[in-house]
Amino acid sequence: MKTLASKKKDETPLGLNLSPDLLDLLAKFQEIELEDFELEVKDLELWLESGGAIPRLAMPQAKLAPALKTGKPTSLLSTQFTPPIETYPGKVMEVKLGATRGEGGTRGRSVIIGGETSPAFYSFERPMVHPPVVTLDVFDMEVPLSKAVKMHVKEVVGDPAAWAKLAVEKFGADMVTVHLISIDPLLKDATPKDACKTVEKVLQAVDVPLVIGGCGDPVKDADVFAEITETFAGERFLISSITRDMDVERCAKFVKKNGHVALSFTPMDLNLARELNRRLYDFMGKEDIVMDLTTAALGYGLDYAFTNMERAKLAGLMGDLELAHPMSSGTTNAWAAREAWLKMSAEWEPRELRGPLWEVTTALTLLLAGVDLFMMMHPAAVKTLKDVSAKLVSGKKAEACNFVDWVSVKP
Repeated sequence: MKTLASKKKDETPLGLNLSPDLLDLLAKFQEIELEDFELEVKDLELWLESGGAIPRLAMPQAKLAPALKTGKPTSLLSTQFTPPIETYPGKVMEVKLGATRGEGGTRGRSVIIGGETSPAFYSFERPMVHPPVVTLDVFDMEVPLSKAVKMHVKEVVGDPAAWAKLAVEKFGADMVTVHLISIDPLLKDATPKDACKTVEKVLQAVDVPLVIGGCGDPVKDADVFAEITETFAGERFLISSITRDMDVERCAKFVKKNGHVALSFTPMDLNLARELNRRLYDFMGKEDIVMDLTTAALGYGLDYAFTNMERAKLAGLMGDLELAHPMSSGTTNAWAAREAWLKMSAEWEPRELRGPLWEVTTALTLLLAGVDLFMMMHPAAVKTLKDVSAKLVSGKKAEACNFVDWVSVKP
């Protein structure tokens, strides 16, 4: 540039107004470094002259990387990993299912679900308060079942009491779900009194808490639930389920009055879940509500179900009281997928193994989303889920040496 330190103060070469101090620095050091410098110009002309000091804007010099050492490395870099520990303002509500004799019921034990203060199995933050619970499905009449399931229960199909006993004593169920299919007006249209007799037989056969499932007809279900909750007041059944198209006020009142728990069932929409829960709050406490956000099986929207449930769990932990409820999953929806039971080409066989794999994959996925209660059907799927849950809840570290060669392990 045509800017020399020796020029007089009143000269303004290139239209730049340089202070005397800056000119002195230029004369002394021959260059300057500017940081965070912006220059706005319209027309810029540069004159280069031989001789004389030429001020220039020096760019920061990039640091050269150290020369790579030759030869093969002998060890890996070592570093310390510290898990990020978060504290959440919210807490998932604890809900007790089943009541012992000392609590006003007849069950040999009760179970508690919920109570989380961290995402599912974040044992590095806080231990899990209550492990997930599994309830096995039984039906009060014969229904079409996959061969993979029927082979385990064929001797008790049609006898819900014997089926429940088998589920608890042989398959290790924590609870039993009694599906009152026969009350459906399009099937047997059994009366509420008939439904009560079925529930009584199951109560006599097992001492675990019960889930009472309806047929899906909003009017008939409400009538049957009203009769059952009054007849078995104090048992703390999980009433499955209360939906938006039912008389929510009526249902909430008889569930609360007789000491039971409502399963709030909505499609995959958290706003609908919040809406239904708000309607229930007008008549019952938060400790008497479990959510079912709808389970889509593997291959039929499992990713949507996972995302929806995980969002609900995290929202509850972040202080959203309307979603801070334990979650239930109708994991037996996995058997609605044709791939779980349909006869397929040889590489997909045998069905007897593919079916329970379909169910347990659905269950394990939603386990990581934070589901607290699993409604299941196949005994092998139940055992696998319970084994995995027990490992995760235990907090014990896995032996890495057992998994180093997993790529080369032959099936």
